[in-house]
Amino acid sequence: HVVGKKSERSANAPTPWGRNRSTLQTRPRRGEEIGVLCKRAHIVGKKSEHSARLRGRLRGFRGGFRMKERVILGIDPGSIIMGYGILLVLDNKPKLEALGVIQLGKYVDYYLRLKKIFERVLGLIDTYHPDELAIEAPFYGKNVQSMLKLGRAQGVAMAAALERDIPIFEYAPLKIKMSITGNGNASKEQVAGVLQKYLHIPQESMLPQLDATDGLAAAVCHFFQSSRPTVEKKYSDWKDFIAKNPDKVRKK
Repeated sequence: HVVGKKSERSANAPTPWGRNRSTLQTRPRRGEEIGVLCKRAHIVGKKSEHSARLRGRLRGFRGGFRMKERVILGIDPGSIIMGYGILLVLDNKPKLEALGVIQLGKYVDYYLRLKKIFERVLGLIDTYHPDELAIEAPFYGKNVQSMLKLGRAQGVAMAAALERDIPIFEYAPLKIKMSITGNGNASKEQVAGVLQKYLHIPQESMLPQLDATDGLAAAVCHFFQSSRPTVEKKYSDWKDFIAKNPDKVRKK
């Protein structure tokens, strides 16, 4: 059911997304065009245009119901090693899409590192098309120079996301650790262990650099925060409730 030139592909030939034309199964890989109009999925857009039209995408069907997809890019900023994790949320269920680090120590020039951060983050965005960026906020330390360098690295990563019109969400390290492990003073190893169990990550997929799982933790933290149901208004007493809800009071 893919609209296109019939002469170029027979009715039984496999499509770029799978053997079944009526189902859009997986995310397009690098270099593939996603501006295909499908009669059932109704997805319209171009890969080069990373805008709000690419958000809230419908990627497949299960039992007649459409499954909504959301992709979160999590980043642990750093001027030597920057960790990142891509979280795919399909039907409100998180799944690891990618995990890695950006090695910057081989570049002597500090400003060249900032340029590489910008280019690599843009590359991640153009490859995985995240809907949101979750990034760890700089923490206050005694070394002022280290804080300045970390803040610059974070700012460059945020600028890359703004270049593609992606909303940014900052989380303090204490908030991320508390959200993942329940302990704000948890170690990096503890955070990595909880994420491995929660997302069912194979041991061979875990990286020795814990910066990668720190970036993934930011994405998972944002998933937890954005998936919570809206808390209703709280009232101090019945008088406060009546004052804020006069339409619910029935007079005799």
